[in-house]
Amino acid sequence: MSNLKYLFVIPVLVALLAYFYPSDYDYEIDMNERLQQILSGLLRAEKKIAQPKAKIAIGFGGCQDMFVDGLALLDALKFEAPENPEHYMSVDTQQELTKMMAYFFQHGAAAERYVGNDTLFNQLTRAAKTIPGYREAIGGNAPAMAQRLAQEGAEVMLAAKLSKDTRKALHSSLHVLGDVLEEDDIHLILEYKTGDKWGKFTSPRANRFIVHSDNSNPLLETVDDLEKEIIKFDPSVLVVGGLQMMDNFPFQNGQMESRLGKLRSLLATLPRKINTHFEMASFSDPVLLKKIISTVVEYSDSLGMNEQELPNLVSILQYGNVSLLSDTHPRVASVLDQMRQVYKLLKDTKEIDGKRKLTRLHVHTLAYQAILTTKGSSWKNTMSATAKASLTAHRHVCGSNYIHTQKSKLLLDDSFSSSISSSSTRIPVHEKRPVSCWDEDDYQICVAPVLVCTQVKQTAGGGDNISSAGLLVQVN
Repeated sequence: MSNLKYLFVIPVLVALLAYFYPSDYDYEIDMNERLQQILSGLLRAEKKIAQPKAKIAIGFGGCQDMFVDGLALLDALKFEAPENPEHYMSVDTQQELTKMMAYFFQHGAAAERYVGNDTLFNQLTRAAKTIPGYREAIGGNAPAMAQRLAQEGAEVMLAAKLSKDTRKALHSSLHVLGDVLEEDDIHLILEYKTGDKWGKFTSPRANRFIVHSDNSNPLLETVDDLEKEIIKFDPSVLVVGGLQMMDNFPFQNGQMESRLGKLRSLLATLPRKINTHFEMASFSDPVLLKKIISTVVEYSDSLGMNEQELPNLVSILQYGNVSLLSDTHPRVASVLDQMRQVYKLLKDTKEIDGKRKLTRLHVHTLAYQAILTTKGSSWKNTMSATAKASLTAHRHVCGSNYIHTQKSKLLLDDSFSSSISSSSTRIPVHEKRPVSCWDEDDYQICVAPVLVCTQVKQTAGGGDNISSAGLLVQVN
């Protein structure tokens, strides 16, 4: 009889334990179901509107991207991790390279710097080609954005000096302005993964450190070509990118001011019906960034940037200095507050001498996408654009148009605060309607979670692809 009693008690205990302590298997089923519902919701939002068949002009510059496992390359060259990371404005020695790499690597922060030492740069590029997994691709902000826009069905005019081979590899529909180069400028992209260890440092997220020794790109040589053709092409939007190639470049007397002045003149004389979008990047030179504010940002309707470039823009606008590092996993509330700061500072730009008020701001982060647009402006479909940007983030990084939830994870919680203010509201992330949109003052904000790719194929060019896809959906 006593044995029978245990036969009844044990199943009851097992059932109770299962109820109060669900298994990892049950949790995985629940999480995968949530991912699938969010994916379905994002796809519905993306398909809600027909893709516009817009005409878009874009510049400047281009290059050949050389992708390599950064730690494998440094190990092959016997470049050891330093004890003390340090930041430099540009790279001229092996020691500066390793200290700078460690400086950004320990924070999982993306960065791009000019190498003035040709011998060192050639040593790096030669060694990179011997590393397993090494690959090459068309690079540069403008070509990357142009490629994505063309793939999405836009008619694109690209202002970039490229080699004959690179031109052949571009999307067949692209109309390219600019002379043919004998050789493309090269950007060496040292990639690393989440949890990679180098010396005493561990990376908190996958990212890359880019070095280049450009000769053509910093001079914005195709501004003149674009100026001649843009009115005839009659685009809906002019996209400006690649200006970070000017950062710490050894310009001759007055050369930087002259080239930026030429770009300002182009932007200032554009018809108002042509919107302008400026794609930010990593800048460390406050003198250059201040000039870009006065010659480009103040002439732009729309801005695109990542979670590191946003605080840098806030810093230069408010305090006149640059912010080299920031939180690589920023709270939504913090990003939204910084977006409000930028919008407040630029929305009332006096529209004189061709200057424009900011009416659109897109910030792309690893965990989520956020787009702010002025109500009643020419930018439409903010919800669909935010969903499109989110899906493009996964597609680009995973290197596949098909999204597998098994290769995805969510970093965004099931709700977020709209501001760091104590009076802020808590906004839930609904699985079936994952894009959260609301109105404030004279603008609308939309936030969408990203199904973060867990099998990373590429991180470089992610921002360019994300910004392009989101921008195209909002063009009339």
